[in-house]
Amino acid sequence: MLFSTERLQQIEHIVKERQHVRVAELSEYLGVSEPTIRRDLQKLEAMGRLRRAHGGAVALMQATPEPPIIHRLTECAEEKRRIGQVAASLIEDGETVFLGSGTTTLEVARNLVERQGLTVITNALNIATELAGHENITLIVTGGVVRHSEFSMIGHIVEQTLKELRADKVIMSMRAVSVKEGLTNANLLETMTDRVVMQFAHEVILVADHTKFGKAATGIVAPITAIHKIVTDDQVSADTVRQIQKLGIEVIQA
Repeated sequence: MLFSTERLQQIEHIVKERQHVRVAELSEYLGVSEPTIRRDLQKLEAMGRLRRAHGGAVALMQATPEPPIIHRLTECAEEKRRIGQVAASLIEDGETVFLGSGTTTLEVARNLVERQGLTVITNALNIATELAGHENITLIVTGGVVRHSEFSMIGHIVEQTLKELRADKVIMSMRAVSVKEGLTNANLLETMTDRVVMQFAHEVILVADHTKFGKAATGIVAPITAIHKIVTDDQVSADTVRQIQKLGIEVIQA
């Protein structure tokens, strides 16, 4: 019989290889009881190695490398357009809002151009360009080191600038979103900037299409409970929505 540590390693390997495996199959293969397998799966889920599912476990999906922002403009374009409209409706005239970088936050910006009395703070060059010609919006650009593939500015300069400002709302996107793994990002410097951004306002709103959910990237930004609202599309699974809502987070599907 395998020792506990060896058995956990075996289970992790099997789940990664098959992507989905049932408790009964693991019990038979490893020669231990189903309650023992369930306890092992609980341990592995707590370690972030897999995700338990009904009757078994599934491999935790890793977020694929993110293509440059210019290549993502056409991905899920209709979903992002709807998300942008709904997220923009959550902003009141006269408020100060921070818009993070990304293709979905760009759609939010496009829906703000007719609004009155807004102050928009951003670290995204494409969003700054989108709003720069609209005198009804006070635009503050943070400065920072340009991440060319994202048209974003990151690093110490951004973080220092935000210490001098405040916002009513932060609207940001994220590379990967998981109930268990939280909010994660692939670029570690951007991860540090995102952490500062999330402390910057009374309300944090995440905009993310369905392809971002149930995945994890390398850099941990924050637990999912750091978000107050999520605006997404109608293709996110009902089970995922229920899990998020149980944590007290409002989910709006556009």
